[in-house]
Amino acid sequence: MSNFTEMDSYLFGQGTHYEIYRKMGAHQMKVKGKSGVNFTVWAPNASAVFVIGDFNNWDESANQLQRVEPQTIGVYEAFVPGVQKGALYKYLIYTRDGRKLYKADPYANYAEMRPGTASVVADIDHFKWTDDAWMKARAALTNETMFEQPMAIYEVHFGSWMRHPGREDDGFYTYRELADSLVKYVKEMGYTHVELMGISEYPYDGSWGYQVTGYYAPTSRYGEPEDFAYFVDACHRNKIGVILDWVPAHFPRDAHGLAEFDGTCLYEYADPRKGEHPDWGTKIFDYGKTEVKNFLIGSALMWVENYHIDGLRVDAVASMLYLDYGKQDGQWVSNKYGGNKNLEAIEFFKHINTVVTGRNPGVAMIAEESTAWPKVTGSAEEDGLNFSYKWNMGWMHDFLEYMKLDPYFRKFNHNKMTFAMSYNCSEKYILVLSHDEVVHLKCSMFNKMPGYESDKFKNLMAAYAFMMGHSGKKLLFMGQDFAQVQEWSEARELDWYLLENPDHKKVQDWVKELLHLYQKNPCMYELDNSWEGFEWINADDCDRSIFSFVRKSKNGKNNLLFVINFTPVERPDYRVGVPRRKTYKLVLNSEDAKFGGPDKDKPDSYKAEKVSCDNRTYSFAYPLAPYGVAVFKF
Repeated sequence: MSNFTEMDSYLFGQGTHYEIYRKMGAHQMKVKGKSGVNFTVWAPNASAVFVIGDFNNWDESANQLQRVEPQTIGVYEAFVPGVQKGALYKYLIYTRDGRKLYKADPYANYAEMRPGTASVVADIDHFKWTDDAWMKARAALTNETMFEQPMAIYEVHFGSWMRHPGREDDGFYTYRELADSLVKYVKEMGYTHVELMGISEYPYDGSWGYQVTGYYAPTSRYGEPEDFAYFVDACHRNKIGVILDWVPAHFPRDAHGLAEFDGTCLYEYADPRKGEHPDWGTKIFDYGKTEVKNFLIGSALMWVENYHIDGLRVDAVASMLYLDYGKQDGQWVSNKYGGNKNLEAIEFFKHINTVVTGRNPGVAMIAEESTAWPKVTGSAEEDGLNFSYKWNMGWMHDFLEYMKLDPYFRKFNHNKMTFAMSYNCSEKYILVLSHDEVVHLKCSMFNKMPGYESDKFKNLMAAYAFMMGHSGKKLLFMGQDFAQVQEWSEARELDWYLLENPDHKKVQDWVKELLHLYQKNPCMYELDNSWEGFEWINADDCDRSIFSFVRKSKNGKNNLLFVINFTPVERPDYRVGVPRRKTYKLVLNSEDAKFGGPDKDKPDSYKAEKVSCDNRTYSFAYPLAPYGVAVFKF
C-alpha cells in the first residue's frame, strides 16, 4: 500500500497539501515489521526514477521507485529497508529523451556539506522543545496586538559573525555555539529578534544563501537539523524571536538542483521569457503550477511549524510581482491583459500569506519590496498582498543620501528626513539598514558618514538615534552597531577587535542604550503606523538641520521627545517647543560622559515655560551640542 495516498495526491494537485513535507522526501518508518526509509519524489515527466545512495553502493538499478495512483499526478515512491538516519542519497531520473539526471531531493531535510551535493536522511520530528511559554505567548497575539509589540531586528550572517581562527573547516561557529555566543550578544544589546541570512541549503558561499537548492533543509555548514532547532529553542528561551530569509523568487541552475528536474521545466516557467532572470542567471518558479506553489507553501510552513520560526522575510518580492523586472524589451511576455504584473505571483502571495499567518497567529510575513506597489501589507479581502510588514526601502534610500552629505548641504535636503512620515500610514513598515547597504563598494555605515574620523562617529550616533526614534520597526545588520569600518564580506568575521578602540565601544554602548530605551518605552513601538504615535515638533528647521519630534503612547503617559542636531554647530541658545507645561526628564544624552562626552553634572530635568516656540505655547531651553542628541521623557 502506498504511503502517498489518493487524498495526498488530491491535495497536492490542488496546491493545498500544507504538510507535504511529511509525505515527500525521505522518511524513516516501518513496513511489515522492517525498519527503513520511504522515498517519495514528484517527477511527472520522467520515464523512470531510482534512488541511489551509500546504502546500495550507488547502484543505479538497485532501488526503482514506482509511480503511485493516480499516475497523472506524477509522484514516485519506494520503501527501502535497512536505510538509516545519516544515509546519503540522490534520485537518478531517466528523462523521456534518454538522459540520466542525478538530482538532490527537493524535499530533503538535510544535505551533504558542500562541495558534496547529496541529500541526507534526517529526523526532524523528535526534537525536545523547551519554548512552550514563548509559543503560547506568540499564539495569543492577534493581528492588532502583534503590531503593537517591539521589533528591533539584528540581521546576521552565521558564517561571518564570528569564526574560530586557523581551522580547516572554515572556522564556522556551529548552531549550538551560536546558541550561546550570539544569543548572549543579542540579548545584552537589547534586540528583540534575529534575522538569519542563508539558512536554507545552498551550494555557493558567495550567494549568501540567496540561491537555494534545499528549501526544506537548514544548511549543513553549521550543523544538523537538531542543532538548528536547538538554536531557535535557545533564542525563544531568552525571549528573542527568529526570522528567516526565505527565497521563493528564483533558484540556481546547479545540475543537482531544481532546474529541469525531470528533464523538463518542472519547477520553472517553460518560456524563458518568464522562467529566467537574465541578470542573475537563475530560474523563476512557475507560480501558476499548483504543485510548485504547494512546494513553496509547504517549505514556509515547515520552517514556521516544525522549527518554530517567528517570521519569514521574503526576498526579492518586486522581481516576482513584475514580469519585466530586470528585463529588456523582448526578454519578457505580458500577462493576459497586456500588462507587466505577474498575476500568478500576486495570487501566490495572497495564498501563502493568508495560510501562514492564519494557521500561526503571531507569525510575521515580511516583504522586501522595493517599489510603490500598493497594499503590500493590505488584507487579501481588500486586494492587498496580506504581508505583515514591508521593508521601507524609500526611507532607507533617503536617509542614507542625507547622512552621506556634508553637513553644510543638509539644509538643502531636509525633506529627505521628513518625507517618509508623509506615507508612513500606507503600510506597516520596517526601517532597514541591511547587509545590502554595506557591500559591493557601497561602504560601511561608518564610511558613509562625512567628515573626519571623529565626525563620522558623531554622525553615526545621531543617525541611529533618528532611526530608533522614527516610526516603524527596526533592523540593523551585524557590525553596524559598533561602527564596522570595512565593508561586509561573507569570507571573514566581523572586525571585533575594533571594540578595543574607545570610539567604537562608545558607538556600541550608544546603540545598546537606544535599544533598551526602545524596548522599555511602548511609545516607541505600539502606534508605529499611525499619526497618533508620532508628532513633529519642528519638521522645518532646515537652516539649522535640527529635527524635533515626539513619540506618543496609547495611554498618553511616558512619551518621548527627541531633539537631534545634524550639523557640527553648537546651539547653546537652543529652545524647543513642547506639547504642554510639564517637567521633561533627560533620559538620553549623546554628550554624556559614558559616551565620550563632557557632560557629567548636567541637569536631568527641564521645566517648560510659557515662552512661545515652534508654534507652541510652552517651551524650554536646552544647550544643544554639535551633532547633539537629547531624548526627554514626559
